[in-house]
Amino acid sequence: MHKRETDNLEQQLREVGLRPTRQRLALAELLFGQGHRHVTAEQLHREARETGLGVSLATIYNTLNQFTEVGLLREVVTNGNHTFYDTNIDDHYHFYWEEQDQLIDIPADKLPLDSLPPLPKGKRVKGVDIIIRLADEEACN
Repeated sequence: MHKRETDNLEQQLREVGLRPTRQRLALAELLFGQGHRHVTAEQLHREARETGLGVSLATIYNTLNQFTEVGLLREVVTNGNHTFYDTNIDDHYHFYWEEQDQLIDIPADKLPLDSLPPLPKGKRVKGVDIIIRLADEEACN
Protein backbone atom coordinates (compact mmCIF):
# COMPACT_ATOMS: atom_id res chain seq x y z
CA MET A 1 0.00 0.00 0.00
CA HIS A 2 1.24 3.49 -0.79
CA LYS A 3 2.25 5.94 1.96
CA ARG A 4 -0.73 8.20 1.15
CA GLU A 5 -3.21 5.33 1.61
CA THR A 6 -1.51 4.28 4.88
CA ASP A 7 -1.72 7.87 6.14
CA ASN A 8 -5.45 7.85 5.31
CA LEU A 9 -5.94 4.60 7.26
CA GLU A 10 -4.06 6.09 10.20
CA GLN A 11 -6.32 9.12 10.12
CA GLN A 12 -9.47 6.98 9.88
CA LEU A 13 -8.43 4.90 12.90
CA ARG A 14 -7.63 8.03 14.93
CA GLU A 15 -10.99 9.60 13.98
CA VAL A 16 -12.88 6.66 15.50
CA GLY A 17 -10.72 6.63 18.62
CA LEU A 18 -8.40 3.72 17.79
CA ARG A 19 -4.64 3.99 18.09
CA PRO A 20 -3.12 3.12 14.69
CA THR A 21 -0.79 0.33 15.81
CA ARG A 22 1.32 -1.55 13.29
CA GLN A 23 -0.99 -4.59 13.51
CA ARG A 24 -4.21 -2.56 13.18
CA LEU A 25 -2.82 -0.72 10.16
CA ALA A 26 -1.70 -3.95 8.50
CA LEU A 27 -5.09 -5.57 9.08
CA ALA A 28 -6.92 -2.43 7.92
CA GLU A 29 -4.84 -2.51 4.75
CA LEU A 30 -5.87 -6.13 4.12
CA LEU A 31 -9.52 -5.37 4.87
CA PHE A 32 -10.00 -2.07 3.07
CA GLY A 33 -7.34 -2.18 0.37
CA GLN A 34 -9.40 -4.34 -2.01
CA GLY A 35 -12.71 -2.50 -2.18
CA HIS A 36 -15.86 -3.78 -0.51
CA ARG A 37 -15.67 -7.36 0.63
CA HIS A 38 -16.96 -9.93 3.11
CA VAL A 39 -14.39 -11.77 5.19
CA THR A 40 -14.38 -14.19 8.09
CA ALA A 41 -11.83 -14.01 10.88
CA GLU A 42 -10.27 -17.21 9.62
CA GLN A 43 -9.96 -15.85 6.08
CA LEU A 44 -8.32 -12.65 7.33
CA HIS A 45 -5.97 -14.66 9.54
CA ARG A 46 -4.93 -16.77 6.53
CA GLU A 47 -4.38 -13.62 4.41
CA ALA A 48 -2.33 -12.02 7.19
CA ARG A 49 -0.10 -15.09 7.45
CA GLU A 50 0.33 -15.21 3.65
CA THR A 51 1.61 -11.61 3.70
CA GLY A 52 4.03 -12.37 6.53
CA LEU A 53 2.04 -10.66 9.26
CA GLY A 54 2.46 -12.81 12.36
CA VAL A 55 -0.75 -12.23 14.30
CA SER A 56 -2.79 -14.68 16.30
CA LEU A 57 -6.38 -15.55 15.49
CA ALA A 58 -7.32 -13.92 18.82
CA THR A 59 -5.76 -10.66 17.62
CA ILE A 60 -7.73 -10.94 14.39
CA TYR A 61 -11.00 -11.39 16.31
CA ASN A 62 -10.16 -8.53 18.68
CA THR A 63 -9.37 -6.20 15.79
CA LEU A 64 -12.48 -7.16 13.81
CA ASN A 65 -14.63 -6.62 16.90
CA GLN A 66 -12.98 -3.24 17.59
CA PHE A 67 -13.49 -2.15 13.97
CA THR A 68 -17.13 -3.24 14.18
CA GLU A 69 -17.74 -1.43 17.48
CA VAL A 70 -16.49 1.88 16.03
CA GLY A 71 -18.47 1.50 12.79
CA LEU A 72 -15.70 0.63 10.32
CA LEU A 73 -17.15 -2.84 9.67
CA ARG A 74 -20.56 -4.44 9.72
CA GLU A 75 -21.04 -7.86 11.28
CA VAL A 76 -23.23 -10.31 9.34
CA VAL A 77 -24.16 -13.59 11.05
CA THR A 78 -25.31 -16.25 8.59
CA ASN A 79 -25.64 -19.56 10.43
CA GLY A 80 -25.87 -19.36 14.19
CA ASN A 81 -22.33 -18.35 15.03
CA HIS A 82 -20.83 -18.12 11.50
CA THR A 83 -19.87 -14.47 11.10
CA PHE A 84 -18.72 -12.40 8.15
CA TYR A 85 -17.32 -8.89 8.47
CA ASP A 86 -18.49 -6.54 5.74
CA THR A 87 -16.44 -3.51 4.71
CA ASN A 88 -19.55 -1.96 3.14
CA ILE A 89 -21.30 -0.26 6.06
CA ASP A 90 -23.95 1.45 3.92
CA ASP A 91 -27.52 0.15 4.10
CA HIS A 92 -27.81 -3.01 2.00
CA TYR A 93 -28.84 -6.65 2.24
CA HIS A 94 -27.28 -9.98 1.31
CA PHE A 95 -27.65 -13.19 -0.60
CA TYR A 96 -25.93 -16.06 1.21
CA TRP A 97 -24.81 -18.88 -1.09
CA GLU A 98 -24.52 -21.75 1.37
CA GLU A 99 -22.64 -24.22 -0.85
CA GLN A 100 -19.88 -21.68 -1.46
CA ASP A 101 -20.10 -20.02 1.98
CA GLN A 102 -20.28 -16.68 0.19
CA LEU A 103 -22.13 -13.41 0.82
CA ILE A 104 -23.24 -11.29 -2.13
CA ASP A 105 -24.45 -7.72 -1.68
CA ILE A 106 -27.98 -6.66 -2.61
CA PRO A 107 -28.31 -2.87 -2.92
CA ALA A 108 -30.97 -1.49 -0.56
CA ASP A 109 -32.92 0.05 -3.46
CA LYS A 110 -33.33 -3.43 -5.03
CA LEU A 111 -35.34 -4.65 -2.05
CA PRO A 112 -37.54 -1.74 -0.98
CA LEU A 113 -39.24 -2.02 2.40
CA ASP A 114 -42.59 -0.33 1.99
CA SER A 115 -43.81 -0.98 5.50
CA LEU A 116 -42.72 -2.46 8.77
CA PRO A 117 -44.90 -3.85 11.54
CA PRO A 118 -45.79 -1.47 14.36
CA LEU A 119 -42.84 -0.97 16.69
CA PRO A 120 -43.09 -1.57 20.42
CA LYS A 121 -43.72 1.62 22.39
CA GLY A 122 -40.57 3.65 22.95
CA LYS A 123 -38.54 1.80 20.28
CA ARG A 124 -37.11 2.92 16.95
CA VAL A 125 -35.66 1.01 14.02
CA LYS A 126 -31.88 0.81 14.35
CA GLY A 127 -31.40 -1.21 11.17
CA VAL A 128 -32.83 -3.98 9.04
CA ASP A 129 -30.83 -7.07 8.15
CA ILE A 130 -32.05 -9.35 5.39
CA ILE A 131 -30.21 -12.46 4.26
CA ILE A 132 -31.66 -14.42 1.35
CA ARG A 133 -30.22 -17.95 1.35
CA LEU A 134 -29.31 -19.43 -2.02
CA ALA A 135 -28.85 -23.00 -3.22
CA ASP A 136 -27.81 -24.29 -6.62
CA GLU A 137 -30.83 -25.09 -8.78
CA GLU A 138 -29.99 -28.78 -9.04
CA ALA A 139 -29.86 -28.94 -5.24
CA CYS A 140 -33.47 -27.74 -5.12
CA ASN A 141 -34.90 -30.47 -7.36
